[in-house]
Amino acid sequence: MHVVKIGGSELDNPAFLAGLARAVATEMQPVVIVHGGGRAIADLQSRLGIPAIKVDGLRVTDAASLAVAQMVLSGETNKRIVAALLAAGVDALGLSGVDRGLIRCRKRVHPSTDLGFVGEIVEIRAEVIHQLVALGITPVVSPISLGIGPDSGQVFNVNADEAAAELARAVHADQLDFVSDVPGVLHQGIALALLTPQQARSLMDQRIITDGMVPKVGAALAAVKRGVPRARIVDLAGLNSAESGGTWFVSEVVA
Repeated sequence: MHVVKIGGSELDNPAFLAGLARAVATEMQPVVIVHGGGRAIADLQSRLGIPAIKVDGLRVTDAASLAVAQMVLSGETNKRIVAALLAAGVDALGLSGVDRGLIRCRKRVHPSTDLGFVGEIVEIRAEVIHQLVALGITPVVSPISLGIGPDSGQVFNVNADEAAAELARAVHADQLDFVSDVPGVLHQGIALALLTPQQARSLMDQRIITDGMVPKVGAALAAVKRGVPRARIVDLAGLNSAESGGTWFVSEVVA
């Protein structure tokens, strides 16, 4: 199984979605798509007069912001991706982490700030995905998720990169791709072919890996640490390349 995470400005580009759909249509193995939509959330919040606040890359999510995130992620953005896939002949179904309790989470605790309804993933109901792909369906997953335990029934916003990494681990995916608008982790304008955790941390300390690339790198490293065999950051052009293209992430020891 191949898990593909998409997000950012690419989601506003019909040409990108059409290209993604064509790539998925040619895949020989089942594909699961996990998507974000942070820019669209911020745009709608701005139009509604709701301030957008981020702490350490995490969106502070009060009740009003959660309502916006649900509308954007589980509604408009999710269905736009599904529509593009269907147009390319892919039998796609949109769902969120809430549906069938696919992604369960607890409230994320920050040492200095109350993040509101921001979730930390506790468990994935992997059989939901396995049942869909067994029917030849491509799931398109919004990271809006459901609480567990005392928070059961409460909806939370979950970081899409983290959701993709945890989902890939839970369904025993062979590969996890974070599709970006750049061909990989860039150093002096060139995409690095391979990174170990130690190398990635060094590049973050040097501020070579910054901004929106930081959570992608962190999620890719977390995925390989927890057993996903192959993870990379890649652009759409490199998505169909099994061995080349993008930046691959490996464990500390390289054979």
